[in-house]
Amino acid sequence: MMDQQKSERSIKPIHVLVLAYPSQGHINQVVEFSKRLASKGLNVALIIPISEPSKSLHSTNHATSSIKIEQISDGFEGVDTNELSRDVYFELFTVSVSKSLTNFIEQHQSSQDDPAKVLVYDSVMPWALDIAIQHGMHGASFFTQSCAVSAIYHHVHRGTLKFPLEDSRGQGHVSVPPVISNLKLNDLPSFVADVDACPAFVKVVLDQFSNVMRANWRLFNTFAELEDEVVKWMGSQCPVLTVGPTIPSMYLDKRIQHDKDYGLSLFKPNDAETCIGWLDSKDADSVVYASFGSLASLGEEQMEEIAIGLKRMKGNFLWVVRASEEKKLPRNFLQDTELLDGKGLVVKWCDQLQVLSHGSVGCFMTHCGWNSTMEGVSLGVPMVVMPRWTDQPTNAAFITEVWKVGLRVRVNEKGIVTSEEIESCINEVMGGERGKEIKANSLKWRERARISMEEGGSSDNNISDFAKNIIEMYKQ
Repeated sequence: MMDQQKSERSIKPIHVLVLAYPSQGHINQVVEFSKRLASKGLNVALIIPISEPSKSLHSTNHATSSIKIEQISDGFEGVDTNELSRDVYFELFTVSVSKSLTNFIEQHQSSQDDPAKVLVYDSVMPWALDIAIQHGMHGASFFTQSCAVSAIYHHVHRGTLKFPLEDSRGQGHVSVPPVISNLKLNDLPSFVADVDACPAFVKVVLDQFSNVMRANWRLFNTFAELEDEVVKWMGSQCPVLTVGPTIPSMYLDKRIQHDKDYGLSLFKPNDAETCIGWLDSKDADSVVYASFGSLASLGEEQMEEIAIGLKRMKGNFLWVVRASEEKKLPRNFLQDTELLDGKGLVVKWCDQLQVLSHGSVGCFMTHCGWNSTMEGVSLGVPMVVMPRWTDQPTNAAFITEVWKVGLRVRVNEKGIVTSEEIESCINEVMGGERGKEIKANSLKWRERARISMEEGGSSDNNISDFAKNIIEMYKQ
């Protein structure tokens, strides 16, 4: 009788809850990680706090059918969050989502014979761990930034990186002990380089480490080979698991059927067919794809310099310009690009993975958000990098100085990247001598990214171990 009870228990579903922070870059990472967990035999509910009038989720991929999508209130029903200061926004968000998450967990626990024992939560919401522990659950903190950036924030949080920052060599360099050295001051995350610029964001990124030692697991969207020394150092402080790159399986190991895109978007797709059809008409490696993320806002002068640089460089260009940014384009620019024998195409949105994996794309001009960085590395596309803020300067430093898969544009005394600089860097990456080395390095890292997610790869092994840990909890 006892053996029969154990057998019945072993076939019951094993649940995991995953809490996403409601911005596109964060959602992309956790939705792919959730699919990976589901492929290991776990029942995954992805919880997304979202109720702002300006936000809605669009499903674009039936691969998300392997997980359950749950929306809970973020407390902003009918509120224009653009009118709130960042401090007020984060305070209200924390209070509201804490209540919504508590209610969701309690309802889940009362409705399941074997409720979830683990909550995976975005590291920028550390208070979610406290809620999990209060309800008898274990917590896994999921870091959506690089291990290097996390190490820098960790040093700041514990006080081993002192302010004001000191120039360790008198040449604009700063050492972050013990393994991240030789960084220039402008290579550090903007919240570290200038802690007074965005105090609300500084608190958010540093609070990731406020209770992290109480979490059972610390998961990082990177792969061990990409950040070898930093991963080892972080592991010496507390156990960590690298589980990336968290991009759809069909671009890596191809083991999850139909997983061709992230599957959930805050932006309504409307230009995908236009982009691919246009790219199909171009020669191999002849197009520079320019995109600066879902949040970046550039000034009119900078937009004009980018426009001129793209028009002058030797190849073709596909430029993503959000609707809110279009008014900053030079007068008649959109009309001009249509007349340049198809040299340029400007769209409001595109499927970035499809574009980067297209054979005609030879260069990715990017702001260096961690999602875009991982996509560029994983798909082997050489980069021209123009970081703006948050973790982007550090990502840019690793792209250019460590992995050597791109060039970084220089800003002038006004903080503007000129059209001449943009034209020069793109032409060098796509046709210069340095471009050949960058291309070779890009292909090398693409192969390493693929291997990390294949069966037996470093990240796949870590995801399998994590899933096995959860399964073991249900046997106890």
